[in-house]
Amino acid sequence: MIVAAQCRAARGLLDWSQDRLATAAGLNPDDVRAFERGEPRPGDRIAAAIRDAFVAAGVEFLDGATPGVRMKPASDYIAPDDLSAANDD
Repeated sequence: MIVAAQCRAARGLLDWSQDRLATAAGLNPDDVRAFERGEPRPGDRIAAAIRDAFVAAGVEFLDGATPGVRMKPASDYIAPDDLSAANDD
């Protein structure tokens, strides 16, 4: 799903604080802090909410042998603030 290191790296890519991530994910900031510390093991709901918030912001997760993150190529991503009827596909 998502590991703590990916969460920290994705926040770094977006320059998001833990509080900003919590707001975007609809979580309590304490849930984000606990997730990043790896204690206790979060439920699937918390991990999914964190991942979904990052994906909506343009982060792509690399889940191979070495988990990582990167920004989606600009051609594959439209920032939420830039969505309009003109760019509907």
